[in-house]
Order: sequence, then C-alpha cells, then structure tokens
Amino acid sequence: MPRPVTITYRVSSTPAAVAKAGAQLFTSAAVQAVASRGLARIAISGGTTPETMFELLAAEPFVAQVPWDKLDLYWVDERCVPPDNAESNYRMTREALLSKVPLPSERIHRIEGELEPELAAARYESTIRNTFKLEGAETPTFDLILLGMGEDGHTASLFPHTEALNDLSHIAIANHVPQKDTWRVTLTWPVINQGRGVAVLVEGEGKAQVLHDVFLGPYEPETFPSQIIRPANGRLILLLDAAAASKLADADSTGSAQHTGTLELR
Repeated sequence: MPRPVTITYRVSSTPAAVAKAGAQLFTSAAVQAVASRGLARIAISGGTTPETMFELLAAEPFVAQVPWDKLDLYWVDERCVPPDNAESNYRMTREALLSKVPLPSERIHRIEGELEPELAAARYESTIRNTFKLEGAETPTFDLILLGMGEDGHTASLFPHTEALNDLSHIAIANHVPQKDTWRVTLTWPVINQGRGVAVLVEGEGKAQVLHDVFLGPYEPETFPSQIIRPANGRLILLLDAAAASKLADADSTGSAQHTGTLELR
C-alpha cells in the first residue's frame, strides 16, 4: 500500500515565479540545514525551470544568503553523456550556477555520465556513501531533493515500466529507458523518499493532465512513476505555475493566480 502523504502546493502565476519559489526553497533549506547540522546536502535536477532557478541563485539576493562553503551539491539524475555535452544536466548547472558562485569544487558531486552507465552509477553511489559517511546498509538523507515531472509521469530518471522502479537496494542505479533508446543514471526512489524535504517543480499547460493523473488518479506507479514519490516524513511540496495546476481539484478556487493549498493522499 502507498504511504499516506500531505502535499503542500504553491501555485504561482508564471514559470518565472515558480523558479523564484524554488530559489527561495533552496536557500531556506540550505540555511536551516547548516544551522541544525553544520552542513547542507541538496540534490538537484535538470530542466528549464531549474535552469532559471539556478540563474536566480547566482544573483542577489540569493547568492549572498546561501552558505556555499557549507553546501554539498548532488544531482538527482544524469544523462549518459560527457559533462560538456549540451544534454548534460551538469553542464547546464555549471553554466547557470556553478561558474558564478563560490561553491568549492570538492563540494560538487556530479554523476560521471561519460562512463559506462553501470560504472557511473556505482561510482556515484560510492561518492554518496563516502561523503555521507554511511555504513553497511545505511541510506543517505538529503536535506532537500528537487525534482521535475515529465508529461509521461516520470520523475528523476524513473521512467514508466523501467527496471529502476523495482530497485530497493541501491542508492543510485543505471536505468535503461527503451522509450528514449538511452541510459540514465538516477537516485532510486527509496533514497528520494528519505529526503528531509522533497519538492517537485512543474510548469506548463502540457503537464496539467499528468499532474492530475499522478495526484488525483488511481495509484499506478508503473505507469506514473511520480506516484511512487511519497516521502517517509509524510510531506511533499509541489511548486506549480497556474497552467500546470489548472486540473488540480481546488487549485484555482481562490480566484488568485498565486496561492497555496494542500492535498491528502491515502
């Protein structure tokens, strides 16, 4: 049975406003983690909205607020391409954020997409185990994990009807995606669900139906992998624009372009 979870959603008027909400969440999570534990560990995703968010984080006021010297940055997933490839999530992050902020290189933990997929996944899992100082079967707890959602209902690189949906034992895995005829490296869903904060950023009218199906439709995680993201702490955050939220129940009930609400999933 799926784990009950309370979803807090914030609907913003535009994709740019979603990116700003994401930057605010990133900054707040980093500051709170450093205050509580002396270190922040955040895992990020690729995509258009994160790119805009990264550009905001590299500018005032956010760049001065983030404790860069105490932040370890990881990736949720990566395409199996070299780091200078146009499709690389790392390259996008480097150009939009890393080249502009004082984040020490030893705190940047990228997935080596240029390697064979299985080796890249194994090396990334080893990096996470070492930096988190994990022992035995311990799994990492990220302070914040930022996700997106595809029009097919995938999140991270957990695509419909792929092997990664059945993996319960790894931190990171190489996942073959037949529908794209490619390989990806991704954090596994149990690791994502262990995050202290897990947020999904979704924007655009093209995502409205799948957002409805994922959160208001029947539970079919093989078809809609985003449904499997139900954090252990029972809390999930959605940052949405008005177009993406248009088919969520009560999402426009306030008549306002920017508002918040909750959904209870059982």
